[in-house]
Order: sequence, then C-alpha cells, then structure tokens
Amino acid sequence: MKNEKELYEKLLNIAKEASKTSYSPYSKFKVGCAVLCDNGEIYFGTNIENASYGLTICAERVAIFNAVSNGVKKIKAVAVYTDKKDITPCGACRQVIFEFSKDADIIYNSKNNKIKVTNIKSLLPNSFCCKSLK
Repeated sequence: MKNEKELYEKLLNIAKEASKTSYSPYSKFKVGCAVLCDNGEIYFGTNIENASYGLTICAERVAIFNAVSNGVKKIKAVAVYTDKKDITPCGACRQVIFEFSKDADIIYNSKNNKIKVTNIKSLLPNSFCCKSLK
C-alpha cells in the first residue's frame, strides 16, 4: 500500500481533476474534492453554483454525499483543491465532515504548491454533534 504522503498526493490530484468540472459561472471559484472512505474507496465532487446563491453546494458536500449515496458513511480524509491555494472547507462543510468522521485529515494545496494537512478537530474544535446530547 502507498504511504500516506503518496496517498494524499493522489487524493489532491483527484480533487484537482474534479475542479475542472466545476459549475461556477458567477464566482469563477472552481473547487474540487476527493474523499477517502474507511473502506478504501474514493469519491469526488465539485462545487455547483446557482443564480440563487443559497442553492449553491460546495465540492466537499458533493463528494461526501456521493459517498453516502453509495452506502459509505465513514470517511478518513478529505482533499480540497482550488487554484486560489490555502483554502480549507467552509463552516457548513466542516460540520458535514465531522458528521461522518470525528478525526478526518483535511488535505489542501498551499501557495508554494506543497501539500498541507490538518485535522477536522483543529478546524472545528467545538462542533455540534447530536450524539453528544444523549
């Protein structure tokens, strides 16, 4: 099996390819995402805008919802690519990521074209989780 660095590079490359199919005629902000699931499968998505901005959906949620639609509900890592660099998931996407993994790695590309890795717990330290209310 590939080491973690090679795997994360592969995920980021899949996210980069996914960004090419972005539907972003309003913002011109193309984003791609690749999600590595616990079972080793990889799902991807891209952002899809709408003239009514509230109906726009981020690449991260498209990729995660693609995995869930295929019966996979546990994720290990989320790679996000944009040519703007140093962009991490928005707040809504962070909450969705946390729903399906309490410790997922978040991979993204930096301004110097190096891979950066953080963790969902770092990005969303005080997340809302219904399970904790029980």
